[in-house]
Amino acid sequence: MIPLVSHLAPLVCAVLLAVTGAGKLFGRQTDRLAANTVLVRVLNDGRRATLALRGVGAIELALAAALFAVPDTVVPGAATALLGVGFTGYLAYARTTAPESSCGCTARAEGPIGAKAFSRAGLVVAGGVLAATADRPWWSEISHRPAAAAAVLALAAVLVTALMADPARVLMPLRRARLRLFGHPLEPATGERVPVAATVELLEHSLAWQAAMPVVRSALLDHWDDEGWRVLHYAGAYTDERGTHPADVLFALDLTLTVDSAPSPAVRVSVIDDMTGEVVPSAVLAPTRTPLPLAT
Repeated sequence: MIPLVSHLAPLVCAVLLAVTGAGKLFGRQTDRLAANTVLVRVLNDGRRATLALRGVGAIELALAAALFAVPDTVVPGAATALLGVGFTGYLAYARTTAPESSCGCTARAEGPIGAKAFSRAGLVVAGGVLAATADRPWWSEISHRPAAAAAVLALAAVLVTALMADPARVLMPLRRARLRLFGHPLEPATGERVPVAATVELLEHSLAWQAAMPVVRSALLDHWDDEGWRVLHYAGAYTDERGTHPADVLFALDLTLTVDSAPSPAVRVSVIDDMTGEVVPSAVLAPTRTPLPLAT
């Protein structure tokens, strides 16, 4: 198994370095990303930092070409491992002196240097060491053992993607697939009670909620179900000729409906004076906020 991984390591390293190197050398964001790295502090100039980042990208592309095409991978493999060691030292220095800076490793928008950046550098070191020990070209190994090689390359692709890609972009397709297979977590079977969160979502998309917004003064305080209705309780305040008064705002919605099943639900709204317990006239739901002036 280890010889198989060693023989395929040049191909994996070549793809990894080609992606990161092309991003640095040709990427449109390189100037902006270089300005967020510790290179600006070291070189005292944003333009120099950009040139340095693009220079590293050119080196990565050269190593990728060598790993991809040269059967004897001792020299390019050792150079790749040395490059990974350099990456690791640079990351350690940047983490110590400017912990909020970006590493610029992938030439994409990045946050502060963290474990993922060090893992990428470690992967370059390990891949270079394995590539340097390979005694057979990667294409020969693939033709000799295609099934085993495909499995190793698939695992390598998963690992590289996890270390390179934005987690949101990776997880979003998986979440969408889960929703297609198992349905939306807020969408019940017909006639069943929906979660409270689904009722709140339905309310906040309704015209009744828009009309009552000037009165509502809190998030959801309480809720209960009663004879097919779900009652949502909010704190509020209304104004009349006597001044401003605290109130309880109650919304009642069908407890089996969601945004998907009833985009325009029937909503019962009651505003109850907190001091007297009397129902406040619906006129208080009229908009009371002064509109912003328009520029002319």
